[in-house]
Amino acid sequence: MILSKEQILSANDIQFEDVDVPEWGGTVRIRVMTGLERDAWEASVFSDDDGKSTMNKANFRASLIARCLSDESGEMLFSESDILTLGKKSSKALDRVFKVASRINGISKQGQEDLEKN
Repeated sequence: MILSKEQILSANDIQFEDVDVPEWGGTVRIRVMTGLERDAWEASVFSDDDGKSTMNKANFRASLIARCLSDESGEMLFSESDILTLGKKSSKALDRVFKVASRINGISKQGQEDLEKN
């Protein structure tokens, strides 16, 4: 079946996964970024210097997590201005959340390397 414009735009394609974070005393909801959010995240961590793409690894985990944590209705919990503060949380907790956010958003180590090359 070939989808129509209306079918594509009305599809509920933003999935989520709940993750227990004992360091924070509960569960968080991680959601798939929209295309706009993904492009903004990539633009924030990759820069083009003289035709060579480089990755800014400073606060890398928190920058992704901030764009993926949501409340129960799917609204983002954090804004761009919260990323530095979020990055000051436990690395163990951030790693746990980052792994899930990376997986459900299709961000692999190989994918990161490919983006750097392009």
